Amino acid sequence: MSSDARIAVVTGAARGLGAVLATVFGHNDYRVLVTDVDLAGAEQVSSMIDPLGQRAHALQVDVSNREDFELALSTANEAFGGVSVLINNAAVTKTTPVFEITQQEFDEVLAINLGGVFSGCQVFGSAFKAQGYGRIVNIASLAGQHGGTATGAHYAASKGAVITLTKVFARELAASGVTVNAISPGPLDVPLVHELLPADTLQGLISAIPTGELGKPQFIAQIALLLASPEATSITGATIDANSGLYVR
Repeated sequence: MSSDARIAVVTGAARGLGAVLATVFGHNDYRVLVTDVDLAGAEQVSSMIDPLGQRAHALQVDVSNREDFELALSTANEAFGGVSVLINNAAVTKTTPVFEITQQEFDEVLAINLGGVFSGCQVFGSAFKAQGYGRIVNIASLAGQHGGTATGAHYAASKGAVITLTKVFARELAASGVTVNAISPGPLDVPLVHELLPADTLQGLISAIPTGELGKPQFIAQIALLLASPEATSITGATIDANSGLYVR
């Protein structure tokens, strides 16, 4: 597939950052496969991008199941004639205190947040390598850089591993015309943040942010657009920080 093909698969795209990513790509001349375990939510986002269903399709995908990535790849090929971009966004957040996390909960979070990224990079990375072009963007997190546990120790650990996995796949695919990068957002102004945090805790968090506000998911999507562009040939294995000044390195 040539580098001018603009076809993206976005995981966890039924709401929040994923929905914004899918919508922004769709409104920037990409054909988009909107995937999520919540099929109804994915269909709603797909319809917002293109009510006629020509430039956007929805697919139910559980990222902890490798076969679902293979289905997403084949669906994108059938619907759009190929795929050039994968956005690994799907993740789960659980705020269980570290000493109360059960083995089952730990395994569940890692299977989705890390296992999903691994399977996506492996399945789509192999296809991109074969076609000689592709872009993979993994959504990491500030929690994976500074070890914060407000969003769960297992969440933080999984996101730290996503950053490392990004480097591994970037090195493996660099000679094949494929780039692999990560974006590491800080707290974002998305429904999940407001649902997870009590009002006073949220206000305290905002007060601690140097810029004085939660990050904008639309800005994260703009970074993803840059990393997904054919011109971004020299950026691979990178983690782009977008944390409103909370973590400076």
